[in-house]
Amino acid sequence: MTQTAAFTVRPLRATDKAQWSALWTGYLAYYETSRPQAIFDLYFDRLLGDDPQDFNGLVAESDGRLVGLTHYLFHRHGWSEANTCYLQDLYADPSMRGQGVGRALIEAVYAAADAAGVPTVYWLTQDFNSTARRLYDRIGVKTPFIRYNRS
Repeated sequence: MTQTAAFTVRPLRATDKAQWSALWTGYLAYYETSRPQAIFDLYFDRLLGDDPQDFNGLVAESDGRLVGLTHYLFHRHGWSEANTCYLQDLYADPSMRGQGVGRALIEAVYAAADAAGVPTVYWLTQDFNSTARRLYDRIGVKTPFIRYNRS
């Protein structure tokens, strides 16, 4: 758990579902997408699950209110004996942007990866996400990879 003057980063709890849902809705809306309620329920259950293939969830909390979230997954990598960590989702409530929520959540994922002996953390973002990219350029290394999806 990470503590700052304005918020605490901690693992997601079952009692966080309503507030987590509101944050994840904001995250999806930013990327101009949505998901049916069944996916919200499934994802939340996976975030709290104990299957090693499931995602892990962390939240930033300020005065009892969730103000940020991140979801990450450890998985094998074909080029390394060690696992790698994929940071799937990262979102800070717009009212908390610029106060270190995103950085603290990423650093908490870095700490979880270190604790698990996982040397690499990676994530993707949209090219238009200029606000987040300013942070990412300070705490990560932009790679030359271009992502393709099955058509």
